[in-house]
Amino acid sequence: MDKRLQAQILCSIFFLFTIGHSIAQTTVLASTPPMGWSTWNHFHHDISDAVVRAQADAMVSTGMRDAGYVYVNIDGGWEGQRDAAGVLHPNNNFPDMKGLADYIHSKGLKFGLYTGPGPKTCAGAVASYGHEAQDAKMFADWGVDYLKYDLCSFREIMKRDSGGNVQKSDAIMQAAYEKMHRDLLSTGRPIVYSMCQYGWGKVWTWGPQVGGNLWRTTGDISDNYGRMTSIGFREAGLSIYAGPGHWNDPDILEVGNGGMTTDEYRTHMSLWAILAAPLIAGNDLSKMTPETKSILMNREVIAVDQDPLGKQGDRAYATGPLEVWTKPLQGGDVAVGLFNRTSAPANMTLRLADIGWYGSATARDLWSHKSIGVLSHNYTVVVPRHGVVMLRLSKPTP
Repeated sequence: MDKRLQAQILCSIFFLFTIGHSIAQTTVLASTPPMGWSTWNHFHHDISDAVVRAQADAMVSTGMRDAGYVYVNIDGGWEGQRDAAGVLHPNNNFPDMKGLADYIHSKGLKFGLYTGPGPKTCAGAVASYGHEAQDAKMFADWGVDYLKYDLCSFREIMKRDSGGNVQKSDAIMQAAYEKMHRDLLSTGRPIVYSMCQYGWGKVWTWGPQVGGNLWRTTGDISDNYGRMTSIGFREAGLSIYAGPGHWNDPDILEVGNGGMTTDEYRTHMSLWAILAAPLIAGNDLSKMTPETKSILMNREVIAVDQDPLGKQGDRAYATGPLEVWTKPLQGGDVAVGLFNRTSAPANMTLRLADIGWYGSATARDLWSHKSIGVLSHNYTVVVPRHGVVMLRLSKPTP
């Protein structure tokens, strides 16, 4: 073979390999909504190396890891001070961050960390402003797999530099998030990029363009039914912006923290699954009740969230506070949530035609783990107060 032709062929193969590898990297990272655990909701700043290791151990021993929860995310509270060279050191509660990451990885888990684009975090700790590339490299060297980037004090910079112009302020914010994305990419380490800026500037419309794998769509969640539902049901209409590699994030799960009933926590878990939301637990994994375990590790509900089709669900119809939500699944199945937002049990009717399902359907109840049988037109069921009935519909087997 002519050497010039041979060289051209080899160059073409290398080019195709490089492009294919690049595409694979972008599609594999957060191809389904990330699942894991965060320090924030339960421990807040009362965290340490020992606390995080104990929670990583519990992720394995309880079965959480095997159910799909893999990220161990340290939120605010790990930061110390920068030295003269600009290196940000962890505080005394985290004497060896690389060693902690190695321990987490040894458990078959992944390591997440928190900072922000401003000079300070929301709690006043040192953040990454002016040191983005330096911090990104340090995170990669430590073995970070997931970075939550919280707007916090950068809002003051936006206000200062925009002169109060909303469009200019949004552009400054977008540029800050894109800068960290570029700096993460430059490390060569695949790091899931979690953008936390509370839905400002309709982040779902531009999040993918600045590298976000997930972005918060709302303010912070709280461990009560009112706040949880005000956040979750507000996601209606955002489904077109989510998909493999980029997800709407209505915040960390509160399941198991004690502020809601079992039915309310099932509503929480069901709604997040239908929303294809990241499932980041926020409870103390070492002290879970059987009820908490049954909710967080309901594999049939998790399968809805993690469905490879990557479609976020949406509200199909509602009669006042009685809402029916659906999520399309791979292979033509559909997940359905019948949500009773009233303070008393209520009869709810699923009308197959009203969710775009024509013909009969085989139905399975995902919380009772029982087959309902074949539905022809409608299905009426009693739904508990603040509760849910969650179904998976399939075409009947011929």
